[in-house]
This record gives sequence, structure tokens and C-alpha cells, in this order.
Amino acid sequence: MKMMQLYAALKSDLQAIEDEMARSVMSEMPLLSETSLHLLKAGGKRIRPVFVLLSGKFGEYSLETLKKVAVPLELIHMASLVHDDVIDDAETRRGQLTVKSKWDNRIAMYTGDYIHAKALTVITQLNNPRIHRILSSAIVQMCIGEMEQIRDFFNVDQNIRTYMRRIRRKTAMLIAISCQLGALATNAPAKISDALYRFGYNVGMAFQITDDLLDICGTEKAIGKPPGSDLRQGNITLPVLFALQDESIRGALLDEIAAIRASEGPVDSSPAVRLVRSSRGVQASEELADRYIVKALKALEALPDLPAKRNLAEIARFVAHRSY
Repeated sequence: MKMMQLYAALKSDLQAIEDEMARSVMSEMPLLSETSLHLLKAGGKRIRPVFVLLSGKFGEYSLETLKKVAVPLELIHMASLVHDDVIDDAETRRGQLTVKSKWDNRIAMYTGDYIHAKALTVITQLNNPRIHRILSSAIVQMCIGEMEQIRDFFNVDQNIRTYMRRIRRKTAMLIAISCQLGALATNAPAKISDALYRFGYNVGMAFQITDDLLDICGTEKAIGKPPGSDLRQGNITLPVLFALQDESIRGALLDEIAAIRASEGPVDSSPAVRLVRSSRGVQASEELADRYIVKALKALEALPDLPAKRNLAEIARFVAHRSY
């Protein structure tokens, strides 16, 4: 089953989650409702809710229960994007104006806080302390990952291990627990939820590496923002780190990064992007993402042979080779 067919098969359940997210962020304050719905209306891949639903197939599947996992996880992800756009001074997200761009930084920060709080309100409807502990721990790790990213802005001397630890915290953990909690909420055996966690973790690592590749190799139309946005913000991603290991372009790339950092006006990152594209940075990053996908598929071997298992494998293959 291809990705579009998979989304079509889950359409009614995903729509129920979409409707619940919209209801969850409604406020008695009209402005807060408007800002909270702004990013929601822009859409997205909704990969975390898809993982929750598919993981629930390995237990006692209940949409009402799974909504209480899928909605908060996606809202937490959305809240982090609203905050990220303030930190990164980003003008667009998913082809739309960001909350901070359409309103201002203060409105955006409180909108992100509000969406985050509403996410926690939803998941408290589940009477399972372990689920709350897992989610709380993941949120802590996300915050540490974001702080590490800020700390390392324009740090061209960071190593690849530092980058991998950062994306594990910032991205992979939330995808991992999307799989794990979908299973736990539906009373799947521990062996199943553990395997799904390993699957989600490895897919999450590949997902972020691919995101960073798209920022270098994608088009504005495909990714919803100008290529090279990470470099303009000072975020030194995996393709750039690999490119910096290439002595034939290292000096020129360091000069371009220094120029971006020193610029006080509009920043043109295209020369740096071209240098990274000309290096082995792209290929090396693709190879590492592929290795994570192999690990993810290996984790699926512990699962019973259900259609959901094949669906998860299809998503894993899509993640590593997506163009948006």
C-alpha cells in the first residue's frame, strides 16, 4: 500500500483526530482561537497521529482512546513549531505566514504555551501513569534538544555525535513515543510496545536527517520555505557537517557561514547551499538516513504479521526518500 492509499484507508480516523485537535484548542478568547488554529489549518503530514493509529492496531484498537494520545502528541509538536519560528525568526511555515509573522513574537510565544497546555489537558483523560511519565520525559528531552540547538548556532566545530544527540532529543523521541504510546494505550504486550518504540526512534532519526537534507536540496514550493533556512538561522545540520570534512571546500564554506553570521540585513545562503550540494555531504547524509531505516525495518520483525506492520514499513521507506 502506497502512502496516499494508506492515508486514504485511515481517512475517517485521521479526520476525527483533526476535528478533535481543532476542538481542543478553541478558547473563549477569539484571538487565541485564531492563532492556535492558524498552523493547524496549514495542514501537515500528521505522521505522529498515523503512527499512533497504526500502533494501536497491535492492541485493542479504540479510536476514542487513541485520540487521547494522537491529539496531544501532534499539539505538542505544533506548539514546538510555533516557538521554533520565533527563535528562528521564520516568516513562513508550510507555505503560510508563521504565527509570529502574522501577529508578533509575544502572541506566538503565548500561543505555543497555550497549545502545549491544551495537549496536556487532553492526555490527562487517560488513567495510565506510565503514559504520563513517558510523555513528560520526552518533553524534557525536547526542551534540552532545542536548547542544545540554540547553544550550537553557527558552531562549525561541533561533531556529528553532538548533532545526532540533538536530533534524538529534538525529533526522534516524540516519534518514538507516538509508536510506543499507541500500543500502550491499547494494552498491547510490552514486547510489542518496545519494538514499536525502537521502530519509531530509528524512523525519527531518519526523518530529521531527511528534513535537513531537504533544506539543502529541496525547493521552496516543495518544502514551504526557502532552501538554506537552517544555515541562515545558524543551524549547522548534518549535510553541512559532512561538507565541512571536505578539505577542498572547507575554507570557502567556512567563509560563507561567517558571512551569513556577520550579515545585518537580508541573508543570501545560496552560495553556501551550492557548496554543500557539491560536496559528499548530501550523499553521506542520505546513507546515514538509510542505515536508520534499515534498523527501523529490523525492529518490525518482532511484530505479528498484521497489515499495520506492512503499513509501518511503507512509511519508513517513504520517510527516507520523501521530497517534502
